[in-house]
Amino acid sequence: MAVVPFQNEPLTDFSVPRNRDAFRQALELVQSRFGREYPLIIGGERIMTRDRILSTNPANPKEVIGSVAKADKDLADKAMAAALEAFESWSRVSPKARARVLLKAASIMRRRKHEFSATMVVEIGKSWVEADADTAEAIDFLEYYAREMYRLSEPQPLTRIPGEDNELYYIPLGVGLIIPPWNFPCAIMVGMTSSAIVAGNTVILKPASLTPVVAALFAEVMEEAGLPPGVLNYLPGPGGSVGDYLVGHPQTRFISFTGSKEVGLHISEVAGRIAPGQKWIKRVVAEMGGKDAIVVDREADLDEAAAGIVASAYGFQGQKCSACSRAIIHQDVYDVMIERIVERTQQLLQGDPRNPEVHQGPVADENAFKSILNYIEIGKTEGRLVLGGGPSPLAAETGGYFIEPTIFADVDSRARIGQEEIFGPVLAIMKARDFEDAIRIANDTEFGLTGSVYSRNRANLEYARRHFFVGNLYLNRKSTGALVGVHPFGGFNMSGTDSKTGGHDYLLLFTQAKAVSEKL
Repeated sequence: MAVVPFQNEPLTDFSVPRNRDAFRQALELVQSRFGREYPLIIGGERIMTRDRILSTNPANPKEVIGSVAKADKDLADKAMAAALEAFESWSRVSPKARARVLLKAASIMRRRKHEFSATMVVEIGKSWVEADADTAEAIDFLEYYAREMYRLSEPQPLTRIPGEDNELYYIPLGVGLIIPPWNFPCAIMVGMTSSAIVAGNTVILKPASLTPVVAALFAEVMEEAGLPPGVLNYLPGPGGSVGDYLVGHPQTRFISFTGSKEVGLHISEVAGRIAPGQKWIKRVVAEMGGKDAIVVDREADLDEAAAGIVASAYGFQGQKCSACSRAIIHQDVYDVMIERIVERTQQLLQGDPRNPEVHQGPVADENAFKSILNYIEIGKTEGRLVLGGGPSPLAAETGGYFIEPTIFADVDSRARIGQEEIFGPVLAIMKARDFEDAIRIANDTEFGLTGSVYSRNRANLEYARRHFFVGNLYLNRKSTGALVGVHPFGGFNMSGTDSKTGGHDYLLLFTQAKAVSEKL
């Protein structure tokens, strides 16, 4: 391999004054662009439409981050035509040359790191630390998938027999539809898009309607990195019309989706219908969320466990598929753990995330605000409210979508707040009779994404390894914060299609293997 081994992008130390100053300058730059127009990019052509998507600041919805062109079905057809045309040449570009585009893009993003992070602070309400980690993960994906393409382009190991020359190649699929989420609008969007592109496919990127601006910045980066026109087509638009139309399009070869279970199942259903003229079974790669649990054994470091639960439950306001929404605690330490969780949660500072001291920003938008508050009202009938329980006073003061970090205790496993993905700052605490009962409760859900166990008991940790059924299991650490290349990420059951982002098998999802045998 001609590049240095992969290493994760370091996170920014904001205790260093020069780093804080640099981030403030990036915020000033981003704010100076408020209201800027962002066109579609189809085959390299910029297209502005009359209909727009307004990207607003959830901490202050009166602030318009950008006015983004909104595609319709005709423009979706135009994007498909551009992607099909570009595929004919891009698919024949050498894998290493495709990888070099990603390496160049990573270098550009590294130089613009704070700009991307600052955009997420105002576009979706991430704290400085959360936004910085998001951008670092995006850079990691570019670096990692570039190296993975180098690896897959090398001769693949086969059993050799006399008299034949046998080879196996990984070739691209075709045109893919990329539908990323709003909660990791840089990292997941970049990972989904770059993995498909480096494998030789062309893509139509339909960013989340809440976060189209950061996706537009990434499209600019890929152009600067030398990606040919038509390989990446930037196409914001409604999921119910443009999204469904492209999922069902006969020329769509695969759909890469991250989002809710309901939308993921709908995409799978639509993609499973064979359209006239379609020559393949569409491939769907879906990551669809979770109802993640942290189990606390009676033999655990209770302070570490409380810290891990609070960080996992309330990082980015609980709007992560890996967030801890259930804490399952051994009865012997149940009451003392509730006290420690409440104490730590009360220390979280809520406010506009442009303030570097803020831990808790707003939730994503008005729909999320209403949905989470509805679940809180349900929770009041299903558990004992011990903290929070409604909108933050900041919501009335600023018009932003602020919700108090909320804790319910004594929740039954089958309660709605114990089963359904709330995607907000709401924690349900459940009591377990013993460790085996705790793992049983943890598995009592249709999801299987992440989970954590805090215990000093080796036998119990080994029991969890065997019986806690999740794609990413963490022992004596929090349930969030997977690192590319370190923690290949993806879950079981209704959490998705078992794909592992940031792992050695991920690019195979966007390729097909071709074996060639020649008799000598």
